[in-house]
Amino acid sequence: MISGENKNSFMSKRSLSFLFSFLLSIIFLYIAFHNVNFGDVLQVVSGASVFWIIILMIALLLSHFLRAVRWKIILRSVKPDISMKNLFGSLMVGYAVNCVVPRLGEIARAVLIGKWENVSRSSMFGAIILERIIDVLFLCLSIFISALIWSEDLYFKLPWLRTSLYFSLFGIVAVVIFLFLVIRYKENFYGVLVKMMGKISEKSANKTAHIFEMLIEGFKSLKGTKNYVSTFLLSVVIMLLYAYSSYIGFFTVGMNIIKPVSYQMAWILMSISGIGVLIPTPNGTGSYHTLIKTALVMLFGFSEVISLSYAFLTHFISYVIFIFVGLVSFLILNKQHENLLKLVKTEVDEL
Repeated sequence: MISGENKNSFMSKRSLSFLFSFLLSIIFLYIAFHNVNFGDVLQVVSGASVFWIIILMIALLLSHFLRAVRWKIILRSVKPDISMKNLFGSLMVGYAVNCVVPRLGEIARAVLIGKWENVSRSSMFGAIILERIIDVLFLCLSIFISALIWSEDLYFKLPWLRTSLYFSLFGIVAVVIFLFLVIRYKENFYGVLVKMMGKISEKSANKTAHIFEMLIEGFKSLKGTKNYVSTFLLSVVIMLLYAYSSYIGFFTVGMNIIKPVSYQMAWILMSISGIGVLIPTPNGTGSYHTLIKTALVMLFGFSEVISLSYAFLTHFISYVIFIFVGLVSFLILNKQHENLLKLVKTEVDEL
């Protein structure tokens, strides 16, 4: 049972997180739509192709399903017969929660699959952290590829992109080194770090120990050469499908009529928009719009109106998919289980 003090602490943390992400969204939306007539954007969106919207929705759902398949492979050593239905359902519920409060969806996802499949939530959290590291690695790789396939100097047109890439690579190297020390020298490294945190407070030491256990459990879940290769190949297919979804987006608002579009352009757009998703705004709201508009205008020479129409429509479609499929998944799969909010509150307090 959660005490009144813990409950207030949970609500305070969530409120501050929501407020911060909401303010970030407002700032990015202002930057994106500044000096642009929103009525013109809505007019373009209202004339969008229903056929291509349906194709886009299918492509997005397929990419999310493949992420669930990849998650199943990562968790194969934890529970070989884990249900795809539960994996996909918890994934979509997590995305839906992230549409409101960024990063809280990862907790919801781990809690749900842990409850539905009766497996360790620490393993689930660790596996999700591993999955996020894989995503960032492939995002960095996609940006490198973008620089190779773009005929002009991509970094000259978008100088902040190089800096973002360096920071991402530095972060990944730091995380990999940290995880290597955690796994290779578990006893010594674990003891020293927990002891150091204990000098600050016992609560901090307990949280550090809990996080350690999650990381170790998660990274132990991916075993075997076959699983490594399958995870890599699925990650490649997922990136190709994300780029294809970006390519379909051109056709939804008729950008192909204005000037020729290509899969290479879509790959670059996907890579740059991926950075927007990393920013802690609800489902990339605002940050996604700003980066998409910047790329389409500065790199490909489209107008601000059509660029924002693309960003608005593609983001809205993904938002609808997350909320609708996530809600339906939760209602169907969670009938015989405890309330999600109570479970998530408990886990946040433990973290």
